[in-house]
Amino acid sequence: MKFIRYRHGGTVALGLLTADGQGVLPLGPLLGRDLVTMEQLFVTLQPQELPVLRQAMESGAGAIPLEQTELLAPIPRPLHDILCVGVNYKDHREETKADLPAQTGPSHAVYFGKRAIRLLGTGEVVESRFDLDEQLDYEVELAVIIGKQGRDIPPEQAEDYIFGYSVFNDLSSRRLQKQHAQWFRGKSLDTYAALGPCILHKSALPFPVETDVISRVNGQERQHSNTRLFLTDLPTILSELSAGMTLEPGDIIATGTPGGVGMGFQPPRFLQKGDVVECEIPPIGVLRNPIG
Repeated sequence: MKFIRYRHGGTVALGLLTADGQGVLPLGPLLGRDLVTMEQLFVTLQPQELPVLRQAMESGAGAIPLEQTELLAPIPRPLHDILCVGVNYKDHREETKADLPAQTGPSHAVYFGKRAIRLLGTGEVVESRFDLDEQLDYEVELAVIIGKQGRDIPPEQAEDYIFGYSVFNDLSSRRLQKQHAQWFRGKSLDTYAALGPCILHKSALPFPVETDVISRVNGQERQHSNTRLFLTDLPTILSELSAGMTLEPGDIIATGTPGGVGMGFQPPRFLQKGDVVECEIPPIGVLRNPIG
């Protein structure tokens, strides 16, 4: 099941994509309650309602044609800063170790925060700040969306606290990132974070997730890997992040990007105005953003 946030006829609502991906079913009428935010869905959706939604998704009865809607970021503003996992693929660690040392041993994950006062949805333009840093880079990542509050989560219970998954582009200002021991500023310029096009319910994928992650710039493939190659897997990530720190419904965990970022090329291949970045995770969809 793919949950979306969309605009139709001037109204913003939550919806469910039909099985063929061509229609949108308004979610409120399906569940018999008003839903304004995804966080409300996360905390109110009951297991017994899932079969009802699946049946509606397969039927498609009463759906609005997708082409008549505008897809928006599923979560427009994160509840907290985005929780990020750095250098979580071996090839990305190797391509960036000269510029961005991991600052940790090989057996420990790198965690950092990314501020995002607004997340871009698919099709929205990145408002580049080349006046601050001309080294704008892309990073395709699997985003984990937390659906239940938890702290000190055992690895074997990690999936219980996940609602679903999305595609994330962790846009990065590399010069700023290299100027600071912490990566926060280089990761956190306005509009340098995109999420979408939907949130795929966790029931659609076996756990731990093994799926391709792909990025393209102007149609040319730059990254192509699989989450089975994580250096730190999802159960460990959730367990470590929640150790002494409460995770809440709506929290977003960006799980790291594979090799092939612009900084990793010789010479580097940073983004330019007019470029179009596509981040794809096949079971979820394509997140597409032009650089403005």
